Amino acid sequence: MTEDKENFRASDPLDEDIYDNDEDTQKDKYLTFHLASEDYGIDIAFVTEIIGIQKITEVPDMPKFIKGVINLRGKVIPVMDVRTKFNLEPRTYDERTCIVVVEINKTFIGLVVDEVSEVVDIPESQVEAPPNNGKGTSSRFLKGMGKIDEEVKILLNVEKLLFEEAFEQIATAG
Repeated sequence: MTEDKENFRASDPLDEDIYDNDEDTQKDKYLTFHLASEDYGIDIAFVTEIIGIQKITEVPDMPKFIKGVINLRGKVIPVMDVRTKFNLEPRTYDERTCIVVVEINKTFIGLVVDEVSEVVDIPESQVEAPPNNGKGTSSRFLKGMGKIDEEVKILLNVEKLLFEEAFEQIATAG
């Protein structure tokens, strides 16, 4: 999938009803990507496209994990560095770094990831609850742990990836 990442477009990201007809065919499908030393997945239904890293314009007074905004075909899209969001070591962006554009509540957001891997099927029966974080609750960002053969993919809950107050700031930036 890495070679095709620039050509991947589910549809025009500015369309309102991107996935109405494709809902069943996208069930249990996840776009997987690499971040630090782990493999993550997000529900493909949220993904509108994958683009290479590009110039990000910084916006003052945003949360640290919001790197700024990009101009995507005339639309301003906020960009979140997932490494920073998860308190991982910073990494210099390179030719494999991608921005995965997702749509959350009719707002488009770019997620900076180290490298996009592939789209995989992970049936619900192969998804386990996320581990307890020691405080009596699971991480609000995790949907579950997806098992594929001997591998485990950390499945993210895209809708909860941002706290509500940060999401409101981002929505007004775009």
